[in-house]
Amino acid sequence: MSHTPATQQAGAAQLTLLRGVDLVASPWKNGGGVTREIAVAHAPGASADAFAWRVSVADVAQAGPFSRFEGVARTLVLLEGAGMVLDETGAHARTHTLANVLDVACFDGEAPIAARLIDGPTRDFNLMVRREVARATFEVWREQATQDVDAETVLLYCASGTTTVRVNGGERMVLAAGDTLRIDTSATARTVRIETQGEGALLAIALESIKP
Repeated sequence: MSHTPATQQAGAAQLTLLRGVDLVASPWKNGGGVTREIAVAHAPGASADAFAWRVSVADVAQAGPFSRFEGVARTLVLLEGAGMVLDETGAHARTHTLANVLDVACFDGEAPIAARLIDGPTRDFNLMVRREVARATFEVWREQATQDVDAETVLLYCASGTTTVRVNGGERMVLAAGDTLRIDTSATARTVRIETQGEGALLAIALESIKP
């Protein structure tokens, strides 16, 4: 069954609630896991596979090399499982260890990286941004707060627990673990006021296109 995301307006901003249970799993070609795409944007005139930014959740079942994405900045967050170790080789050889839930690793998509699972499968949040056409800021929100965010698009992914979100003083929306609230602003009103309540953890991403 297909599900249509719920949308509403909050001031000049458009809100789209993306439920985690509605995300479609796409198996990897190498059989090492599956990916559930949350949201994606393409630069004007770009091909379908040349995203400007992409956000997804992946279930990793076995160790192996990461696919390479030239010109892409990547942010990986451990959501579930005992974690993984990312071995980056080449000119900037280093190791990224994600051993605790909400640990974060940032690296270049073109870097040669192999993943080792610490103790069984993991679930990970994946943000990819093509550096020439877009930029992003990433934060983990854990406490009740009111924040003003200036961006073209804001994504609030509920990584754990339950969080209530209100945008621009509008209707309160409840996010359970795995849900995402997408906020698209207008050219004349880019700043949104976001109020959060609850014991959940939100991954907050503010996204901007880079004008040529």
